[in-house]
Amino acid sequence: MLGARETLRILLVSAHEDLRDEVGHALERWTGDYRLYWVSQPGLALSRAEELVPQIILVDDDLVGVSATTVIRELSSRVPAAAILALEDADEVAKASQAVLAGARSFITKPLRPDELATILQQVLRQPRPVSMEMEETAALRGHVVAFCAPKGGTGRTTLAVNTAIGLRMMTKQEVALVDADYAAPAADVVMSLHNQRDISNLLSRASRLDQELVSSVLAKHASGVQVLLAPPPADLAGPISVPHVQQILMLLRRMFSWVLVDLGLPLDEMAFAFLDGADRIILSILPEMVALRNTRLMLDQFYEWGYSRDKVWLVVNRATMKGGISTRDMEDRLHIRVSHRIPDDAALATHSINRGVPVIMNHRRSAMGRSLRKLVQLVIDDLEGAVETKSSRVRRGKRRRAFASD
Repeated sequence: MLGARETLRILLVSAHEDLRDEVGHALERWTGDYRLYWVSQPGLALSRAEELVPQIILVDDDLVGVSATTVIRELSSRVPAAAILALEDADEVAKASQAVLAGARSFITKPLRPDELATILQQVLRQPRPVSMEMEETAALRGHVVAFCAPKGGTGRTTLAVNTAIGLRMMTKQEVALVDADYAAPAADVVMSLHNQRDISNLLSRASRLDQELVSSVLAKHASGVQVLLAPPPADLAGPISVPHVQQILMLLRRMFSWVLVDLGLPLDEMAFAFLDGADRIILSILPEMVALRNTRLMLDQFYEWGYSRDKVWLVVNRATMKGGISTRDMEDRLHIRVSHRIPDDAALATHSINRGVPVIMNHRRSAMGRSLRKLVQLVIDDLEGAVETKSSRVRRGKRRRAFASD
């Protein structure tokens, strides 16, 4: 099902430019945001679909050098989340059954009628996905994703993300990845004293061939065992990172790691929301000051408008004990959200830790800040590990119900 604010991505596989124009004209009736991508060579359809991660794939029945059913069969196997629709000539509808057997969700007759296309797209996008597919994805996407963001710079967001990542590695002994997604002002490499020659740009240039081995070769290895996908220097980033690229990289990381943490910078653009959409929890790092409260209120409103529940967003106050700071009760009253955790003020220790490139949770775990960071890590573990247990229990109960129903 398509999210309320999600852009519909449609991939057309056809050798005919006039059909691309026809589809584009028919989509003018579509009321939501959409992007139409076109590939004229069937041999490139699979790699293009894996790169774009479209929700809808339209396959023309008149392809060059290969049958449409062969292309549909390959696409349905390699891109199972996409709904494939066959485009069939009105006088050859008999071929539509072959397309459906090959994996197409439905078919549309040519020439296209705008009302019919919009209706079929709405029906397909509303259809529930097969239980078997959802169970396979639940097993494949095993990792928890936690995104860290802030309403402005200087809140200690990166320090919070880095220490949480290392704490998860230390306390769970599980595999942990950290993504530096602050592409305007990356800092994870400095905070963790990492000197890696590879970053996310090495993945973007080979997006059509992304796999776990390639992702692993780009990650920087920290002494704690945390692996980091670094951001390039801002001047080296050729252009904005697309939503499909974010989704693809996040999907692979979830398969490879038990925990994936994202240090997300500003602005909150479409790419940033792709990370947030894929997160199980969003940790919002703020300071106890009026400007931070005003900006936090605006950011929370943006999250709620995007459809995020209040449970998904955690408010963590950094430097909570700073002199002259706003009290926790006043912050909760103004923001209408509970503060999930408070990190005590120790600016000297935080600065010393950053300058040395050794996170607090590693060398000063007995300090007040170190203990508070460990408590935050434990809260995250208790919350998300408990959620997984509950979800798996629901899946097992669902299996039993289906088993009884089939007898």
